[in-house]
Amino acid sequence: MKNTGFSILVLATLAAIGWTFLTPDALRNGPTVEKLTLTGSSTIAPLAAEIGKRFEMLHPGARIDVQSGGSSRGIGDARTGLAHIGLASRALKADESDLHAHTIALDGIALIINQSNPVPALGRKQIVEIFTGKINNWRDVGGTDAPITVVNKAEGRSTLELFLQFFGLQGTDVKPHVIIGDNQQGIKTVAGNANAIGYVSIGSAAYEAEHGAPIKLLPLDDAEATIDNVRNGSFPLSRPLNLVTHGKAYGLAESFIEFAQSDQVHDLIEAQYFVPIYR
Repeated sequence: MKNTGFSILVLATLAAIGWTFLTPDALRNGPTVEKLTLTGSSTIAPLAAEIGKRFEMLHPGARIDVQSGGSSRGIGDARTGLAHIGLASRALKADESDLHAHTIALDGIALIINQSNPVPALGRKQIVEIFTGKINNWRDVGGTDAPITVVNKAEGRSTLELFLQFFGLQGTDVKPHVIIGDNQQGIKTVAGNANAIGYVSIGSAAYEAEHGAPIKLLPLDDAEATIDNVRNGSFPLSRPLNLVTHGKAYGLAESFIEFAQSDQVHDLIEAQYFVPIYR
C-alpha cells in the first residue's frame, strides 16, 4: 500500500510540472498528426504545396494535403466541408457571401502562343474573332499561312470565367479545337503546337518560359504580360489568388492562412512568379 501511494504521488507531481504520459497505443502509433486539406485552383495549388512544406517544417504535427481541380472545386469543397480551405484564383461572387476570401498573392492571365509564331501582338477584336472562329488562319493577323489551333479552358476553371468576362463572351461563343484543364496542360499544348493559342496564368507561363518552354506571352492593350505590370496595376487582366473558408477560420486552418499571408513566404510567392501582398 505504501508503494502504491508513493507511485501515485510521483505521477501526480510529474504531471503537475508538465510531463506527458503516453498510452501504449500512442507509443505504437507515434505523435498525433493534424491534417489540413486544401483543394481547388491549379494556379494556386503548386504555391500552396510549397507554403505547406515550409509550414510543416515549423509545425511538425501538421500535414498539408493540396489537391487541384479548379476554382469551382475549391469553392464547392470549402462550402460543403470536403476541404478545410478552398483555392480560388478569382474574387468571390455575390452569391458566395457565406465564404471568406484570404488573398495571398496577385496574378494575371496572358494569351500565349508558340515561340516560333512571328505574331507580336493581337488586339481585343482579333482575340475575340480568333476564339469565336471568325479568324481561323494566322495570315489574317500578320502571321504565316497556317490554321489557328484554339486552346480553351475547361468549365469550372476561374481562368475561363475571367477570360470570358473580360472579352464579353459567353462560353458557347468560343469554338475550341483543344480543351485543357490546368495551366501546365495549356502550356505544354501551345509549346508543342506551332499554330496554337491559349491563355494561362502569367505566373505559370513566365516561370515555364524562363525555364525553357518554347512559348511567348502576348501583350494586352499595349501592356506587356509581366509580373511587374501585374504588380503596378497596368496589366488589364489580373486577379487575386485566394484561400477560401466557409465562415471564419479556426485552429490549424487559421494558423496556415496567417502564415500564407505573412512575409515568411514572399520568397516562395516570387519564386512562382506571382506578386506578394504586403500588409
